[in-house]
Amino acid sequence: MQCWKGPLPSPDIRTIEDMAPVLADPSCRETGPLYVMYRDLALAPEDREWLATNRLRYDITVITPRDLCGELAKTKGHHHPASPTGVPYPEIYEVLEGRAHYLLQKKDLSDIIMVHAEKSDIVVVPPGYGHVTINPGTSDLIMANLVSSSFTSEYGDFERLRGGAYYELSGGRLTKNPAYPDLPLLRSFSASQIRSRLPLPPGRLYELVGSDHLTFLNFPKKEAGMFSLYQGA
Repeated sequence: MQCWKGPLPSPDIRTIEDMAPVLADPSCRETGPLYVMYRDLALAPEDREWLATNRLRYDITVITPRDLCGELAKTKGHHHPASPTGVPYPEIYEVLEGRAHYLLQKKDLSDIIMVHAEKSDIVVVPPGYGHVTINPGTSDLIMANLVSSSFTSEYGDFERLRGGAYYELSGGRLTKNPAYPDLPLLRSFSASQIRSRLPLPPGRLYELVGSDHLTFLNFPKKEAGMFSLYQGA
């Protein structure tokens, strides 16, 4: 993987069979690996020590371009629990290769956002939003994320409701998930629209390792202002 110059552990593999509870077509019989997750990466021992001390994790996920019985390849989708301050943990992503659509949906379904991201774009998942990542392209989507290591992701709501609020079908058409009640209007942004609103320096996501810019990942209450970046954009 040319976009990562460090060692890679054995990945966690999500198969299409694992995805059965969240697919648009519950009768889909496609099989095989869909995406792989390389967790807890570091380029140097001092980086690994800093990440561990600060309860942070740098991961890389690779999503193949697949047709899932008429639906685009995607991740399973999950929510984050609340941090000790009462505010749910956020997450931050960078597209390393390919293209990504990030479906962000507030847990109470009062807001649903689709963020379109290209190579080198940075995307923040605000506290209280579940998220699904979709590969809309014809090549692998490779993305990195930085997130707190203090919690376990919660998949239950997405499994119970058979995926996110919307499915993105082959060809790019969005269709509402019939398991959801009435939904607000889907808002759509390109990641480039909001990059200037992020209180982060330019550059790659990994370059933030060792800096004081990542405090918000464990203490989101201290950086509440940065999470309004999708409002009025």
